[in-house]
Amino acid sequence: MKTGRGPKLRPGEVADVTLLLEGTYPFVSGGVSSWVHQIIRGLPEIRFSLVFIGGSPDKTEKLRYELPPNVVHLEEHYLSDVPKEQRVVARRGDEAFHQHARALHDMLATVGTVASPPSSSWSGGWPSLGQQPVTQQRVPRRVSGFVASGSTFESLAQAAREVLSPGPARGGALAEVLTPVVADMMKNPHGCERDFLFSERSWEMITERYESGARERSFLEYFWCVRSMHTPLFVMARAAESIPPSRAFHVISTGFAGFLGMLLNRARNVPLILTEHGIYTKERRIELLQASWIKDEDLPSETFGGMSGIGHFRQMWIRFFEALGTMTYAASNPIISLYEGNRARQVQDGADPSRTRVLVNGIDIARFAPLRAKRTQGVPRVLGLIGRVVPIKDIKTFIRTMRVVSTELPGTEGWIIGPEEEDPNYAAECHDLVKGLGLTGVVKFLGFQKVEDILPKLGLNVLTSISEAQPLVVLEAFAAGVPCVSSDVGCCRELIEGSSEQDRAIGTAGTVVKIADPEATGRAAVELLKDERAWYAAQKAGITRVERYYTQAQMIDRYRAVYQSALGGNG
Repeated sequence: MKTGRGPKLRPGEVADVTLLLEGTYPFVSGGVSSWVHQIIRGLPEIRFSLVFIGGSPDKTEKLRYELPPNVVHLEEHYLSDVPKEQRVVARRGDEAFHQHARALHDMLATVGTVASPPSSSWSGGWPSLGQQPVTQQRVPRRVSGFVASGSTFESLAQAAREVLSPGPARGGALAEVLTPVVADMMKNPHGCERDFLFSERSWEMITERYESGARERSFLEYFWCVRSMHTPLFVMARAAESIPPSRAFHVISTGFAGFLGMLLNRARNVPLILTEHGIYTKERRIELLQASWIKDEDLPSETFGGMSGIGHFRQMWIRFFEALGTMTYAASNPIISLYEGNRARQVQDGADPSRTRVLVNGIDIARFAPLRAKRTQGVPRVLGLIGRVVPIKDIKTFIRTMRVVSTELPGTEGWIIGPEEEDPNYAAECHDLVKGLGLTGVVKFLGFQKVEDILPKLGLNVLTSISEAQPLVVLEAFAAGVPCVSSDVGCCRELIEGSSEQDRAIGTAGTVVKIADPEATGRAAVELLKDERAWYAAQKAGITRVERYYTQAQMIDRYRAVYQSALGGNG
């Protein structure tokens, strides 16, 4: 844990709501961080505590936001903060902890059906930490980690969801095997961590599972894969031990932050609220499928076709994050998404439907409406992509789009407005692509800029992401009078075309195109730029839609109600 920055609660003081933030506010700008800042500022009567979870402290040199006065505590935890033992002492390891861990991993590896009936204790919550687990008979098809050979990825995912679903039929089984593991980790997080890293029992468990299903692969790769994915969980257990008291916890994703939320919910019996802007497991899956740090030469020939070409270790990571998501869903209530499509995905991934709800985001109209008056006469021949330069934003499709646009409309510029530090290699590839396509001077990298300075200069807001939920930048551009051309991701179609009959009657505020289609994106942009009548109709539709359905005041009122419910109506 890094200490010293931000306010601190004194011993005995309690926060109203503690936000568990993985890789976002207050050290990363834009997107989810902007939303968090909105929520905190919009609810000055709530005393917020912030728990930031990052990869390593060298990437969080300064706060990107001035913390509002109702932030009463800030602490930071980093996944790289693992014990650095100077002298490793031989230890056998705690037998009970390893037995409990084996039972949990057997369940995560099982792709059959639960044979015995569910625990009668399940009622949408968890058994108490002191309650004895009930071991059930199953027929596991276990191999290394989480997946069995000879199955398609989707069938594995579906089977795992059937086993892990937190509904009343199967959720009791998950709670029963997970509860003693949580109890062990919360009782002695440091001891469990040392056991995992250095004990004989841990070594035996890893080697047994390697021999049972992964021996044709590199043991070193397997060992470090298992060690790398599990070590951060013990960092989270240590964090749960030190976090100050809070009347409610609110986690903004599943993943490691979700795992921390689950631990806190279980150990302290405090409500856990989950808001997912995107679907964390889906985004990690996309990143993992593109990750170059995972080697694919381990692919066994007998499963290559059935696994759709996804490597064994890559699948282990994907299933690991899916398991974290399932555990987070099981502990959270309510489970909030930004649109119906993501709510359905949460249910598909194991969330109890009765706990899910959709709460759309909103923006501060008063902040962006004055920007309309700053626009020059006519439609600027400038396309802007506002976002981080990372693969999930598919910056390369935007660059290729600009080749189409500049051919049809010479003199048109494409601006990429966003930080490049997060993925320097990808950013370098984007710069090289601009040079390779002869677009130097046409495509410009502007870095981080204030959107208030940029939006009045844009003719179109372009979004080429391969995954989004409800991007605030689309709403902000609408409010500033800028139509949008977007890939068909998240609820962008709803934002641009409307989500109901009444909403659709407002008209379209731009164009929706297929993902990773620079030709279609370019044609859509050219059509709007060349037809000013259509452009102004799209501008009017965007302004009307955002002012009617997506205001900050509406969003704040919805979250005030969520917090009041979690705090017992005394928020």
